[in-house]
Order: sequence, then C-alpha cells, then structure tokens
Amino acid sequence: MAVELSGGLTVATLALREFHSFRAAGRDLLYLVPSAAIFGIDEVTAAVVQAVSEEPRSENALVSALADRFPGEEVRTAIGELRRVHAVGFEHQHEEQPARVLPSVPFPLNTLVLNLTNQCNLACAYCYEYGDDKIVDVHHADRPRFMSGETARRAVDVLLRESGASRVVHLTFFGGETLLNVPVLEATVAYARSAAAQAGKQIDFSLTTNATLLRPEIIAFLADNQVGVTISIDGPRELQNKFRVFADGTGSYDIVAPKIKALLHRHRSRPIGARVTLTSDARDVARIYHHLTGEFGFWEVGFALVTTSANQQHAIDERAFDGVLEQFRALAQEFLDHAVANRHHGFSNVRRTLEEIHKGASKAYPCGAGIGLLGVATDGDVAVCHRFAGSGLFKLGTVHDGIDRTAQVAFLETHHIDDKTGCSRCWARPLCAGGCYHEAQVRYGASTRPNLHYCEWIRGWTDTCLQIYGELAERNPAFLARLDHEKQ
Repeated sequence: MAVELSGGLTVATLALREFHSFRAAGRDLLYLVPSAAIFGIDEVTAAVVQAVSEEPRSENALVSALADRFPGEEVRTAIGELRRVHAVGFEHQHEEQPARVLPSVPFPLNTLVLNLTNQCNLACAYCYEYGDDKIVDVHHADRPRFMSGETARRAVDVLLRESGASRVVHLTFFGGETLLNVPVLEATVAYARSAAAQAGKQIDFSLTTNATLLRPEIIAFLADNQVGVTISIDGPRELQNKFRVFADGTGSYDIVAPKIKALLHRHRSRPIGARVTLTSDARDVARIYHHLTGEFGFWEVGFALVTTSANQQHAIDERAFDGVLEQFRALAQEFLDHAVANRHHGFSNVRRTLEEIHKGASKAYPCGAGIGLLGVATDGDVAVCHRFAGSGLFKLGTVHDGIDRTAQVAFLETHHIDDKTGCSRCWARPLCAGGCYHEAQVRYGASTRPNLHYCEWIRGWTDTCLQIYGELAERNPAFLARLDHEKQ
C-alpha cells in the first residue's frame, strides 16, 4: 500500500514484519523472526510499533502522529532501527526470504542411540512402543529381541567413522528396557572407550531405564564408567502406579524407589535426571517435580506430554493444555527465582529452552534426528532416530552396510520447515520447527505434518521462556553467560 498525494506522487508506507512482542523486567522487547534475535525497545520505539500496528503509515505520517509525544528526529531514529532489524519494512518492498539450506551431507554424526532390546518388563499403557499407538512391531519374527554384541560393535564403528572432525561423540543406550541386555551394554562400553581412544576421540555414554532392574553391581558399573542416567518415572506412588505397571497390573513405585535412591547415593560422577510422562491423569507438575527432587534427590526433572492419538483415554485434550501450561509457568517462575539468586533449579524444560534462546537457535528441523543423531534397531538397521528404529520407516542404512546418504537427503528435503505450511507464519517456529516427527506420525499418520494440536501450547511456553530470559538478562546476566558453555 502507498499513500497517493496531490500531483500523482505516492509515499511508501511502513508495515510490521515478523516478530513477537513481550515484556520482561519492565521493558518492552521483540523476539525477531526468523533471525531469533531479541531486540529491546524504548518508549519511542514502542510507540512507533504500536502506531504501525494500528495501520500502515508513511514515515512522515508517523512523525506527525507522534509529534505530541516525541521529537521528530527520535521517531525517525526509531524507525531506522526497526527497519534495520526487520521489525518494520516498506509495504511495497519485497522482503528477501532466507534461502532454503539443507545440512551438508555427509553431516558429522555425533550421537548414536542403540536400542539394546525391543523388550520391556513393564506394561505401561501409554507406551509408544507397546501401546495401541505403536509403529514398531516388537514381535516381528525377523527382528531379534536383543541386540548382539557384534551389532553393537559395528554401530560404534559407524559412529566413530561418521563423526568427522568431532572430538567428542555420544553413545546412548535405549530400549525397551535397556537393562534387560546388561552383558551387551557392559561389553559395548568397554569396546567403545578403547576404539574412541584409538581414533583420538572422547566418548560420552548415557542410558534411559525404568529402574526396576538396577542392582548394586549395575549401579557400580554405571558410576565407575560415568554413564549418564535418565530414569523414567512419573512421580508419587499413585501416579507412578497408574500407568507404569507390570504385566499383572502391579505398580512399580515400591520396586523402583529404593533402587533409585541407591543409584543416587552411589552414582555421583554425573547428575541423574528424571523423565516424566504427563497424561490426562497425571498433570500436577509442581507436585511431581517436588516429589522427585525432594523425596529422591534428582538433579533435574524433564516433563513430556504423552505421545498418543487423540482418542486414547490417557491423552491430554486441548482443553487441558491450558491448565498444564499454567503449571509449567508457575514452576518456571520458581526456576527464575532460583536463577536470580544463583541457586540450582532442576526444571530442565525451561533450561533447555533458555539455552536455545540464548544461542539464537533458528531451526529448519525440530531436533537432530536424521542429521547428527541416528537410531539403531536390534538387528542393526539405522533409522532417523530411536523411535523409528525397527519400524521400517525412514531407514537410513545399516551398521553393516553404512549410512544411506541418498535416503538421508530425501528425508531432510521432505521434512524441512519450509514444507510445513502450518508453520509458515508462526512466530515460534525458530524454536519449534513443527515438533517431533514421531508425534506427528502417531497423531496424524505422517511425519511431515506439524504438530498442530500443540501450537498454542508451544507459543504459550515460548512466550514464558522469553519473559524469563528477559528477566535474567536484567537481573542476573551472569546466569545467561554460563549458558554459553552448556552442551546443547
């Protein structure tokens, strides 16, 4: 749009570009899309943004409209700054869109997730591997129930060979229940450490377990080898025993509680975290957090909404999302209070988001799946991540034949955020990029779809974390400076 003057002359008008406005520490700030930068604005700049939001105006018209409040030169300076950061622009001027860039292949592989087994000794009703929404046939006759030592060694070789110039690589053990295959776990750690040393690399180990099979000798092994451990647990007894049950329906809380405490007492070389699945019956975020940190002593607790189709009873419906978000916000405020006072708080969801904001993450893909992270099934098939390993979907080769780079490129081309039309105008897309592929596959039957049922949740949570970031930037910038050294 342009304003026509007498004599046929036209004056270009200014309009808003993509950003999200928020307030923190008494200041107005803009989260700029797609640069993912945060831009602080003063009173005059805020007035310009407000005026342009009401209707597109020319620069002279803005100066006139704000003349009773600010000198014209200040208004023009504010307009120039807003144009420089692409918060406003001329309506007739085409805004250059960033060129679509795919990760260069071969992209260095830095994390490999080994599904040591597709079996589990629990029968969690909401499990994405064993429940009604599963996409992997764990009983497939041609797929072994347990990964062999030979397959695991070949997987390690792939990781080291494909890691390029990376000096540190990550090997994660997963399941099923990981500790059902302890002999291969122990042998693989020893082999990987030796092979990494010969390759001049460091290797980091981690695993996820339901804690039911922890024994003193296993705990000692994990501690002595500095294996990072994440415990899948849903909170207090009645919540844990709702879904995390054995095949006969017996709850697991009283089994795992003493084992977890023994692990936390013995394993002090690395922080131990808890991973909680929130369902329609378990949404009391603060209570779960305080139980796990207070009763057990977990260093950090991360929460994930259950992965399931909408018709499952344990699914969190969209009406309940608002309540969960409010609980997240309350716990995030607690995190902020601790961070301002330089005290540790273990709400890992907010810390991870703060790291991404601080490092200017602007994602074309929601995670490293299919890029720097791959998953390996029990038979050695390689997939884009551990959730698809063994499903036949998005197979990217095998540990015996190597990574299929053609298949990898095809996956990345079809899953780029530019192809997710529902995301094209969302201000939160630099941090979200459409959401988890596996969640989309379960919910919509297509991994290329954005997780639209989470959109309001993601925007609300991102706004909360932006406010916390802005508060910390003003009240304890040293806390944010430490994020420069955090691993993503």
